[in-house]
Amino acid sequence: MFIINHKKFFIGFSVFLVLASVALITIFGLNLGIDFKGGSLTEVSYAGVRPDVTAIQEIIEPLDLGEALIQPSGTDSFFIKTRYLSEAERVALLGSLSNNSIEQVTEKSFNSIGPSVGTELKKKAIMSMIFVILAIITFIAFSFRGVSRPVSSWKYGLIAVVTLLHDIIIPVGVFALLSHYSGAEVDTLFVVAILTVLGISVADTIVVFDRVRENIKDNFAPTFREIVGHSLTQVYQRSINTSLTVIIVLLSLYFFGPSSTKNFALMLTAGMFFGTYSSIFLASPLLVWIEERQAKRALKK
Repeated sequence: MFIINHKKFFIGFSVFLVLASVALITIFGLNLGIDFKGGSLTEVSYAGVRPDVTAIQEIIEPLDLGEALIQPSGTDSFFIKTRYLSEAERVALLGSLSNNSIEQVTEKSFNSIGPSVGTELKKKAIMSMIFVILAIITFIAFSFRGVSRPVSSWKYGLIAVVTLLHDIIIPVGVFALLSHYSGAEVDTLFVVAILTVLGISVADTIVVFDRVRENIKDNFAPTFREIVGHSLTQVYQRSINTSLTVIIVLLSLYFFGPSSTKNFALMLTAGMFFGTYSSIFLASPLLVWIEERQAKRALKK
């Protein structure tokens, strides 16, 4: 009952986190990768000693490739992000890197996406997220259609949507901060992470809501707040243990996995953490808060 008794604190803390994340997104913005704005990504490796970033910038500058972002990868490689490159420009880039280095330079990968393709991917990513959210709302409304007291079934769906927004906005705010200070970019893996967070978040919330529904049917306690409080004690340990297991795996991927999946692992870790937090410390207190407001209105009438 601790969480329910201090529901105003937990709801207020969640509101603070969301507002802080919105501020970070507004101030820093999100750095779109070539998947969404178009461009070319070249990964090269050096057989011996890798030069520093300044030396690579001096080599690239005469090629007139526009603003280039150079990021070290591992111990012997670089990612070079530029505007969209033609085949001739790609060959010229590799030739300059090879001619100006005493070490052997190897092209490990080259990806190029035109601006129109990037715009199309952006639209599809947004549509995917909207579709997933609508599907989740429909599923919850159907699953809880038999629940009408003391909180209507559609309000369960409303609370689920609120927690979904909470679980998306906060990790995106964290990513905006990371993007500003480390140059992390929004790519297709970022979108996959967001969609995964949506599924994880709603799954945890439904587990809690389902337990509340069953306890209402069984008249588990005399008041709704006691039913919700007891329901939390029945499920929170399972939710936390499951999430911790997944978070440990994701942190291992972040620290020991390839650089290409680090941002993906970080977003999933943040989403998993805040998704579990919201299902326990936000969704359930909101249920009780809505029920108590309904009761107060009924007394006034």
